[in-house]
Amino acid sequence: MYESFYSLTKTPFARDIPTAELYNSVMVEEALGRLSYAAERQLFAVVTGECGIGKTTTIRRLKDMLDPGKYLVLYLADSKLTPRHFYKGLLEQLGCESKFYRGDAKRQLHREIELMKGIHRLEPVVIVDEAHLLDREMLEEVRFLLNFKMDAQSPMALILVGQNELWERFQLQSYAAIRQRIDLQCKLQHLDRAQVGAYVSRHLNYAGADHDIFSDIHRQFSGCGFSVFKRFSPTYQQTLYPLPALWLAEWQKNHR
Repeated sequence: MYESFYSLTKTPFARDIPTAELYNSVMVEEALGRLSYAAERQLFAVVTGECGIGKTTTIRRLKDMLDPGKYLVLYLADSKLTPRHFYKGLLEQLGCESKFYRGDAKRQLHREIELMKGIHRLEPVVIVDEAHLLDREMLEEVRFLLNFKMDAQSPMALILVGQNELWERFQLQSYAAIRQRIDLQCKLQHLDRAQVGAYVSRHLNYAGADHDIFSDIHRQFSGCGFSVFKRFSPTYQQTLYPLPALWLAEWQKNHR
């Protein structure tokens, strides 16, 4: 493979790169700071951005940076998530068998969270990915879920992660009651030209590259980290631009 051709010790663009080795832009650092604050204060946060901008990767970084002795991260990603399956999924991650009816399951979740906070001193952080696919019923359930002890206390930190259309829905008057409960919003933006270069350099350094391989690539990938990742990942060999040929062409251009 191309790793041996360029004397790389690791694959530079892969899904399993440790979060500590990933490129951290100012935008991501700010988002992580906001989300860490949401976890600490048990707030309701919304993370939005275009497809492939790095939302789930940012959440993975958040999970790894939170103290496991203080926080318990519960993660859900389901395109057809209903209130009943929402409670069932959370309770299963807590090691409990969910009650069948939604109201019973919600009360059961609240009890388990109180026990977790009181006995184990753990603060729950619930992350719902692909939240732009949630229907109105599920989003309304979020509002009632956060109404705890006569609305005097938040039972958990809740983070909804989705594409920009999620935030656009919250701007509608029909979603005003949910929007008013949102404490923090993070909107991830495209990387600029310098950041794309830094992104690639960071991953090449992780892989053990001892020289620059690529030239100007920002215009081609429009500042979307996932586009860079996909173009240079091994799976892209099945497309119209075979990966080794692309790497070799770029290398030859830079080393004439």
